[in-house]
Amino acid sequence: MARLESIYFSPHRSTASLDRVLWTPVRVPVHIERLPQVFWNDGSPWREVNLWALEQASNRTTSIRTVQARISALHSYANWLEDSETDWKAFPARRTDRCLVRYRGRLIDARNDGELSPSTVSQRMRAVVSFYRWLLSTGQLQPMYPPWRSRTLGLRLTDSVGIERTLTVTTTDLSIPNRRVPGEQLEDGLLPLKTSDRDELLRLANANASEELFFFLTLGFFTGMRLGTIADLRIATLANALQEPSVSGLYRLAIGPQATPPVATKFGISGHAWITRVHLDQLLEYAHSTRRLKREAKAPHELANLLFLTRYGNSYAQRGTNKSAALNVEIHSFRKKFVASRLPHLRHFHFHQTRCTFATELAKIALSAGDATSAIALVQEALLHKDEATSLRYIKFLERNAIKEEAANSFTRDFLGLIESIKGEKRV
Repeated sequence: MARLESIYFSPHRSTASLDRVLWTPVRVPVHIERLPQVFWNDGSPWREVNLWALEQASNRTTSIRTVQARISALHSYANWLEDSETDWKAFPARRTDRCLVRYRGRLIDARNDGELSPSTVSQRMRAVVSFYRWLLSTGQLQPMYPPWRSRTLGLRLTDSVGIERTLTVTTTDLSIPNRRVPGEQLEDGLLPLKTSDRDELLRLANANASEELFFFLTLGFFTGMRLGTIADLRIATLANALQEPSVSGLYRLAIGPQATPPVATKFGISGHAWITRVHLDQLLEYAHSTRRLKREAKAPHELANLLFLTRYGNSYAQRGTNKSAALNVEIHSFRKKFVASRLPHLRHFHFHQTRCTFATELAKIALSAGDATSAIALVQEALLHKDEATSLRYIKFLERNAIKEEAANSFTRDFLGLIESIKGEKRV
C-alpha cells in the first residue's frame, strides 16, 4: 500500500562545485511543519502530488489542514491505483477505461455499500480532480484524450439588500454530488452503538487488542474525546485532574490550548473532559507501568510525557489531527479478526462512533433528569461543541428514535391483532 507521511520542510538552494552539489538553507525560508507527502509501495515518492502539496502549503492562502485533507484523498487514490494496477496517466480513447472514470465508479460503489459517507466520497473526487487540473495547467500532463467533460454553470445569488449577481462555476462530469441522507445526522454522519454492543466490543478489545487500543476505546466511549485529543493527553493532564465539586467520584481533565499542559482539541476550544475516579486510576496505573516506560525510553524528549506512545516511542497522531495510521491499522485488524465473528453488524465500526455513543448516552441521561435546554447545554459542555446546533442533533436523534420505537410497537400490535382476527377465516 502507498504511504502517507509528514515532513518538516526547510527550503535549500543547490550550488554545484567541481565534484559535488552543496545545499545551503535559503536566507528567508518558509518552513512548513507537517507537510504531507505520498510514497508508493516500493518507497518511491509520487513527485507530482508532493510538489502540489508544497505549492499549496507555500502560497500562504491555504491552511496546512486543508493541504493535509487533500493529500489524504490523493493517498487513498494512490492505494486504489496500486490495488487495481492502474496507471494514473491512463486516458485511453475508451472513456470507461480512463483512470478517473474507474475511480469515480469505485467511490460510488463504496458509498452505496456504506463503506464511505457521501461527503467523504464527494471530497475525495473533488481533491483528485483539483490535482489533475493543476497537472494540466502546469503542463505536467498532456493526455491524448481529455480526462473529463467540463461545463459552466451560472448561479444567481441575491444579497441582503436585494442586489442580484451571477456566480460562474466550472464543473466536470466526474463530480459526485453529496446527497444528504434523510433524517437527523450526528457528527460525521455516524450512528451510536447500543450499550450492549459497546460493552461487548470493549470485552473483545480487553481480551484480544493491545492495552493502548483498549484505553483509546474506553476514553472515547466514556469521555467523548476525539482521537486526536486522546493521543495528545499528557501524564501531567491526569495528575492535574480536578474533582467535580458537586459530584462525588467525577473528575475533570483540562484540555485545549489554554490547559496546563496544552492538549490538542478541534478548533482549539479549551474546556474539560469528564472522567470517573475508577477510570482515572486505571490510566494512572498504566502511565507508570513497565510497558509504557519501555516506550517512553525510546521516545524523543518532547514526546516523553505523552500518555500513549507507539512501540517505537512515537505519538499515535500528529498534533492537531484526528488521524492515526498506527491505530487505524490495529483497529482494522481487530475489527476483521474478532469483531466480525462476534458482532458482524459492527464490521464497519469507526473510532468516532465512540464519541457519538457517549454523547447519545449522556443526552439520554440528561433528558431523563431535566429538560431539553439543560440537556443541550450539558452535551455542549461535555463534548466541547463549537455551537449548540451540533448538540441539538443528539436531542433530536433521541426524540426521533423514541417516536420510531412507539410506531414499531403500535404497528406490531395492530398486525398481531389483524392476524388473530382473520385466523380461521377461509380463503376464497
